[in-house]
Amino acid sequence: MKGIILAGGSGTRLYPCTISVSKQLLPIYDKPLIYYPLSMLMLAKIREVLIITTPQDNENFKKLLGDGSRIGMHFEYAVQDTPRGLADAFIIGEQFIGDDSVCLVLGDNVFYGAQMTDILGDAMRSIQNGGAAIFGCFMKNPQEFGVVEFDSNHKVISIEEKPRKPKSNYAVPGLYFYDNQVIEIAKHVQPSARGEIEISSVNEAYLQRNQLHVTLMTRGVTWFDTGSPKGMHKASGFVKTLQEMQGFYLSCIEEIAWRKHFIDDEQLRKCGEELEKTDYGKYLLSLLNNE
Repeated sequence: MKGIILAGGSGTRLYPCTISVSKQLLPIYDKPLIYYPLSMLMLAKIREVLIITTPQDNENFKKLLGDGSRIGMHFEYAVQDTPRGLADAFIIGEQFIGDDSVCLVLGDNVFYGAQMTDILGDAMRSIQNGGAAIFGCFMKNPQEFGVVEFDSNHKVISIEEKPRKPKSNYAVPGLYFYDNQVIEIAKHVQPSARGEIEISSVNEAYLQRNQLHVTLMTRGVTWFDTGSPKGMHKASGFVKTLQEMQGFYLSCIEEIAWRKHFIDDEQLRKCGEELEKTDYGKYLLSLLNNE
């Protein structure tokens, strides 16, 4: 399975902060925002990732992440020159995806939960024989998001975008698993009224084929949409509090790479020494000492 991080867009809801820099390069407490969705792909053991950016931000992402070899990954980059919708990621990434299935994660979504690895694994298994998998995250007020309705067997009945009267409390976050059909489906999606190829239309196509699965995120999972200053602040405060209370780092891509055996002790040590003047680098080195 391949992974795609969609890190484009203009970030207008975060102006003036994002006039000159991509929002996915802004910090969520002590690390760039893009580390958080990247960590989800790594937890799912997806090691080949396409990062889709804007023309003006592409070089900055390359400077930050490189080719991925530092953490045992393989990164490629592509440009979305104008916002054409989330589903455009599959058209841009057609050659990268090849004959594989694919996981799309939005670059401004932050997830945390002790069971995330299991939840991701359940989603991947649900599409082994084809189809698509979306997630349902329980929200007190889901009206601001897409809302999924499902039966007792977790079979999707309907998906509504920002409904006034939600049929459930489960919002659909920006994390999706698809089989290879998604490329052709995306190519045939008609642009919406705002001129974009909507991901909801892709999901609707799978629903019509009776191939759309939902994996529920348990009550122990936290999800932040960081597309606004308030969302950025909430996520940063959450990460800061948890790291200070528990002593481990959230979405530390070097640690995940090491624990998943993408890199060995010596490679982790090198990563830590590169950043040894920071608390982040000291944390990486402490992992080796504690083990």
